[in-house]
Amino acid sequence: MKGHRQGTGWGPEYRITATFRVPLDFAFAWCTDYTPGDAKLEGESYQRKIVERDARRVIFEDLEETKEGWGWSREIVALRPPNRWHMDGVGNHRDVTADYLLTRLPDGRTQLDLRWSRRPKDPAAAKLTKAQREANALRAWNRFGVAMERDYRRSRRGRTK
Repeated sequence: MKGHRQGTGWGPEYRITATFRVPLDFAFAWCTDYTPGDAKLEGESYQRKIVERDARRVIFEDLEETKEGWGWSREIVALRPPNRWHMDGVGNHRDVTADYLLTRLPDGRTQLDLRWSRRPKDPAAAKLTKAQREANALRAWNRFGVAMERDYRRSRRGRTK
């Protein structure tokens, strides 16, 4: 996110923190396993297509029909195991860049720190305040956290201690 200067069209830097009751390695694998089912977990209606995936990069496209028309974006995610990833996205309504950092916490928990900036392209697109965007993102990550913790519990069933 360094290098964003005033006058380039990039908006403010947004930040959220979320905590999950899963170990860091599980959180990293879960968070970076982009799938077409992510929209449902997030409570959204976009359609996701995985374009490319390998050990260091994921490219996907999202398409969503809105009141304002179709929203399309392509995200390129650079995976930096074991605890971080970076995303650059372009779309017809906005561009975005984001940095994700996972930190190991006591008792097997993991904290996500997410920082991102947007560059709106369409003045007609919904205008939300910084606080509203951060609240929406936190709500989505809290939903992801519930699903992640459920998947972690399922993965532990049947294992002997």
